[in-house]
Amino acid sequence: MLQLAGWPEADRKNIVGVFTDIDDTLTTEGVVTGDALQALADLKAAGIVVIPITGRPVGWSEPFALQWPVDAIVAENGAMALVGDGAGQLRKIYQQDEDLRASNYARMQEVAARIMAEVPGAMLSRDSPGRETDIAIDHSEYTHLPEALIAHVVQLMQLEGMNATVSSIHVNGWYGDHNKLAGARWIVRELFHRELDDEIDRWVYVGDSTNDVLMFEHFPHSIGVANIRRFESQLTHPPRYITPSPRGAGFAEVAQAVVAASSLRS
Repeated sequence: MLQLAGWPEADRKNIVGVFTDIDDTLTTEGVVTGDALQALADLKAAGIVVIPITGRPVGWSEPFALQWPVDAIVAENGAMALVGDGAGQLRKIYQQDEDLRASNYARMQEVAARIMAEVPGAMLSRDSPGRETDIAIDHSEYTHLPEALIAHVVQLMQLEGMNATVSSIHVNGWYGDHNKLAGARWIVRELFHRELDDEIDRWVYVGDSTNDVLMFEHFPHSIGVANIRRFESQLTHPPRYITPSPRGAGFAEVAQAVVAASSLRS
């Protein structure tokens, strides 16, 4: 991973949009601090599209989609998005139809019950009541599961035919082809009627953990905030750059680098 200071100005000045994880990337100890919130506002003021993309549920994400200066929030690892209308109302859009979501939801509750019965100490995340398209097992937010038990949770999800990923706080599992990358491609198409892959060298992805690896691999401008060092040995594809500071302060450093270069566009 290269230091953020080595990100060429010529690349930064062409950036049109920023995708970012939320937990431990935008947030610090569970809170979006003033520097991170100001960074979001600075990006928007510079004409940069800002889209957080997260494993957090739709219910948890709704107030932030209204409060933050963002274009949308893609939640539940790419399954759905919340888009504000500028007048205090949110539009929910989904990648799966209602019948499929209902069928998958019932199956996922059975898997969750199996995990909690078979993995000592496993419990659903506290934000689970707001989830519609996945399940989440808490491993580091309000409880602690050792690596071996986290791996066991992942294994059980996969044995049940689910996709599974490990964030900095949860193990998420779901049925369907969506993931963060598919969600990013989908929301660019939905909002702007463009193909992300045609312009991916003009977008940035910022993250902090192993569930960001797919994004790190596909985005030429991929950045990890400094606390990604926690997962460094587990990253099959690390980000290209790393910030000096962790969490929200690191995100603010990314925003500053993008905004400073955007003023140089001809």
